[in-house]
Parts: sequence; structure tokens; C-alpha cells
Amino acid sequence: MGERRQRVCPVECAGGLDNRVRRWFQNPGKILGPYIKEGMTVLDVGCGPGFFSLEMARLVGASGRVISADLQEGMLQKLRSKISGSALEKRIILHQSAAHEIGVKDSVDFVLAFYMVHEVPDQQKFLTEIKSLLKPKGLLLIVEPPMHVSRKAFEETVARAQNTGFAVSERPYVFLSKAVVLKNT
Repeated sequence: MGERRQRVCPVECAGGLDNRVRRWFQNPGKILGPYIKEGMTVLDVGCGPGFFSLEMARLVGASGRVISADLQEGMLQKLRSKISGSALEKRIILHQSAAHEIGVKDSVDFVLAFYMVHEVPDQQKFLTEIKSLLKPKGLLLIVEPPMHVSRKAFEETVARAQNTGFAVSERPYVFLSKAVVLKNT
């Protein structure tokens, strides 16, 4: 457990995860728009301060739900502060994950794992849990940073996902990132 906490982006760096410059290069609406539709239930795993959760909530509309899961209560608190008193507050469910499992019980249509899979100590267990949460034909978008994840390591993650029963659907372009969309088969 201690090793994992050292590898996770600390709450003190949350400002770097959610700012205008990043929004310009990695626009959440452009990245997620092709995959999230109104009425869906979606999961933002490793949501941090909610950079993607807010746009996910807009995309699912009033009839949809976003489960924003993070290991750190401090990250969830930052997101809670952003949505407090807004219409998005009713669409976003905050969930604190345990050290070695996400722990969400709901079935979801889409999962976003943005810049966090490399922080997971047991990727096979993680992918198996994601597969169990996704509805049939549900999608998982994994995006990893090139400065922390080599091409070889990323392809090993993709291979693990395929061994778990996911099929590669596409490889979208995400600025300064390696990305893959996987379909639950």
C-alpha cells in the first residue's frame, strides 16, 4: 500500500491537472464526445480534481450519471467543491476507491482511465475489475502520458486488456499521449 501511494499523483499537484492550458491541448469535450451519450452511466476512474468528470456530466445530461472514483479523498474534495450547488452535483457520484480495487458496484457504459493505469500496481486485476463493471459492448478509454509510459509498456497494457477479453476498437489521437479505446466483448 505504501508503494502505491508514492506512485499516485499527490493532491498538491491537482492544479497542474486542471487548468486552462491543459484544456486547450486536451479538450475534454473533443476527447470524450465520440464515446459518451446522454443517459449513459460512466466511470471516471482516477478522476483527480475532476478535469474530465465535469464534461462527462454535461455529456450524459440530466438522465445520466458520472461515477468519479479516486483513491485520495483530497482529490474528491476538490471535485466536491467545484460541483457544490450546481446542476452537475446531481449527476456526479463521488466514490473513494480502496488501495487495490475501485470498489464500484454499478454497471457502466463507459470507463475513462486517463493518465492513471501506469500507477496501478496490478494492471491485470484492474482490467478484470473494469471488465466486470462494463456493460456488454461498453467502452474503456485508456490514455497514458509518454513521459511515464514507454511505447512497449503501453502495448503490454493493451495486450493485458486483450487477454482479459477486451478488443481494440480504435486508437484515437490525444495530444501528448498514447491512447486506446477497448470494447468489452
